[in-house]
Amino acid sequence: MGDDIEIEGPLDDEEVLDPDLEDVEPTPEDLDEAVVPEAPDEVESIQEILQKQEEVEEVVEDDEAILTAIAKEERLEPIETRVVPMQATEFMCQRCFLVKHRSQLADKKRMLCRDCA
Repeated sequence: MGDDIEIEGPLDDEEVLDPDLEDVEPTPEDLDEAVVPEAPDEVESIQEILQKQEEVEEVVEDDEAILTAIAKEERLEPIETRVVPMQATEFMCQRCFLVKHRSQLADKKRMLCRDCA
């Protein structure tokens, strides 16, 4: 720890300035060449922007209403899934309530599957 390390050259955090460039200001030619952003031709008022946002929100609400109506129609259709009663080789886990094969039974007393035990 007693060794002093000398660093040659500037560190990354140090800013290196050329002493000749400190007092230089832009010339009139430099100022003429500088690009100034142009002002936009049309400026929208806040009221116009808010009106556009409200129109977009109305369209979104209409889309949601259509999706809700479609979902209701789908619920009215009969379900084509056939439910099979629990077989003698199956049990229902008392924690997750899934019907599983007897080989998945981990605790016969509490009727728990391997995942829940």
